[in-house]
Amino acid sequence: MDFADLTVSPCQPDCGGIEIPYPFGIGKGCYLEKWYEVTCNTSTSGKLVPYLSAINKEVVNISLPTTLKSDYDPFPYGSVRIKTLISSKGCSSNGEELGSLLNLTDTPFYVSQRNTLIAVGCNNTASLTNVEPSIVQCKSSCGTSYQTPTKDYLAVLTCNTKYGYDDMYCNQSSIMDEKSCNGIRCCKANLPDRIQQTVGVRIENTTTAGGCTVAFLTDEAYIFSNVSNPHRLHAKRYSTVELGWFIHTEDRSFVKSLALGCYDIKEYLNQTYNQRKNIKINCLCDFNVHLNYTRCACPRGYQGNPYSLGGCTDINECEDKNNYCWEGTRCVNLQGAYDCVSTSHRLLAIGLGTSFGSLTFVGGIYLLYKFIKKQRKLNQKKKFFKRNGGLLLQQQLTSTEGMVEKTKVFSSRELEKATENFSSNRILGQGGQGTVYKGMLVDGRIVAVKKSKVVDEDKLEEFINEVVILSQINHRNIVKLLGCCLETNVPVLVYEYIPNGNLFEHLHDEFDDNMMATWEMRLRIAIDIAGALSYLHSFATSPIYHRDVKSTNIMLDEKYRAKVSDFGTSRTVTVDHTHLTTVVSGTVGYMDPEYFQSSQFTDKSDVYSFGVVLVELITGEKSISFLRSQENRTLATYFILAMKENKLFDIIDARIRDGCMLSQVTATAKVARKCLNLKGRKRPSMREVSMELDHIRMSSGDMQLQEYVSENEEEEEKNKGVVEDTMRVESRSNEVVTAPASQYNIAAASSSSWSDVEPLFPLQTR
Repeated sequence: MDFADLTVSPCQPDCGGIEIPYPFGIGKGCYLEKWYEVTCNTSTSGKLVPYLSAINKEVVNISLPTTLKSDYDPFPYGSVRIKTLISSKGCSSNGEELGSLLNLTDTPFYVSQRNTLIAVGCNNTASLTNVEPSIVQCKSSCGTSYQTPTKDYLAVLTCNTKYGYDDMYCNQSSIMDEKSCNGIRCCKANLPDRIQQTVGVRIENTTTAGGCTVAFLTDEAYIFSNVSNPHRLHAKRYSTVELGWFIHTEDRSFVKSLALGCYDIKEYLNQTYNQRKNIKINCLCDFNVHLNYTRCACPRGYQGNPYSLGGCTDINECEDKNNYCWEGTRCVNLQGAYDCVSTSHRLLAIGLGTSFGSLTFVGGIYLLYKFIKKQRKLNQKKKFFKRNGGLLLQQQLTSTEGMVEKTKVFSSRELEKATENFSSNRILGQGGQGTVYKGMLVDGRIVAVKKSKVVDEDKLEEFINEVVILSQINHRNIVKLLGCCLETNVPVLVYEYIPNGNLFEHLHDEFDDNMMATWEMRLRIAIDIAGALSYLHSFATSPIYHRDVKSTNIMLDEKYRAKVSDFGTSRTVTVDHTHLTTVVSGTVGYMDPEYFQSSQFTDKSDVYSFGVVLVELITGEKSISFLRSQENRTLATYFILAMKENKLFDIIDARIRDGCMLSQVTATAKVARKCLNLKGRKRPSMREVSMELDHIRMSSGDMQLQEYVSENEEEEEKNKGVVEDTMRVESRSNEVVTAPASQYNIAAASSSSWSDVEPLFPLQTR
């Protein structure tokens, strides 16, 4: 495998918290050659322990070559710290225990000079084996005055740890060691450079006195204490040894490759400073042809792994406090170096001389920024327009041009100006699905601007079709949809503004007026509503079901003529078809019980809701009231029970009871009762209701109040239970019923004219 493949393979970076840098690696394809393979084993304690497979030794740490600091420093080398067994004699019942041999023959590893042979005990000679022709040994002896030691024999300084110490500190430790471990109960011997044989440690007694003696190789520095016990060192069992390493391969093409970008140190040293600046040097390598090895390191000013692509990275010398710049200069980091740049007034004058050009440049950048910002805003508007179905709307308008009244498409700028950027002071009302603002168009018209909160992109085509259809509606009792804006994050709808609030507010004394004090006014409002719904149900080829008929959605204009509003949940359907939904939506107290159970909305569902509004007009009661008994909590149940018990006169609103034409009220109540029939097929159509109410208004003769008898007593009880179930708002599988707070809380029932906002735009099902 070549070098490039090695760097991109997903290799394990460490084992047991010990980092394994390349050319070492864990697993096939993650190391350069077999010499650098590391296995990650699990110890008996469950801890992960790395082993260097070539010599079968536990790894304590792997260090990469340090940075080559100057041309005169020796070339740095990498190191591997391993564990080896301590040799002992007379320390246990086993007698002599020899440490394991360290076989480094023909490997890229060698025992470095940072290691020391140390022997502790009395009257012994410790020596390294198999290092001929060199002789490495030391002798220790003891006088008769020494007592049995009780403290640690040697204190470890750990000079050569994973983090390392500088050379000065290590040298000081060595001097201290020389003075203390001088042959009396402790001896030491330095090693020759680069031992690559099979190394072992042997102990020989110089007398017959015996006693415990230990000897070992170690890269750690010690301070000797003359009152200690070698048994404590024997109990450690292991010592750490530092091995130097290099690249041991005849094929050095990966090092010399252009990808790695390494440079021969000999050629590098022969170049001048300026020549070095003109070439890109990623790493430096010492190619020893005679001994067949290669060592690489990062050049001065760089740090990292010289054996990885891009492994040597620039050092910011300005962060090093030792890199001093004279007063009047500042440090500037360069690639592989740093420079001290003058900060004198002369440079300041030069800077001022270029200030005009800089200001011109900044001004140009600002104008460019404004232009780009404007373009982004335009692009965003185009994106919103397309996402919100603008292209489909244009296509619809083109296909119907000349046939119907054209839908007005407002720009976002027009509506922002009309509503003062959708100011909170312009809010008419807020609901769970959107906010309505009062606005004034440039032609002086007052409008209601409805801004939805969320958008369902899956129903864009349905939304656009409904906008086109609703904008074609031109009925005096229906709030006119003037147009829409599709350039905003969510679609915005524009309606005509109705100034006198809604029917709920006038019926329930939230307006201080007497307009609802006459039966004639209430009957006219009922006829207006019925006419509007009849018109919607019979509209062209696509009947429209309102789906949320209630008193808060009946607006009153300046002449107190009713106008049906809020088509947020309305749907267009084909002729002779009903609308089956997966989510039940509506308002508790007005919702058709049959629709609640079947999820099948028909024109007769609107008829039921209108029946509740009709009862509101007769009784002045709210659709839901906790002031009534549990069984009469819904207005529909309350009304049906009163009709059944022939108590209609008792529930007529006191404000109209004395001045009303009782025969008309009775006839209207019977119409309401038909609208509230449990079975939708037995309810009249809105056209029939409208005609009947017109007939009632035109009738002048008194009609006798007759006792009302239910056609089906069992059906009445069932209807009562279903209505109560609807009031409890119990959710069934995938069915959600929404109701404004005003329908549950009598105090909160005083909503503003736009307090219950339902957007026309199809909402996401959650």
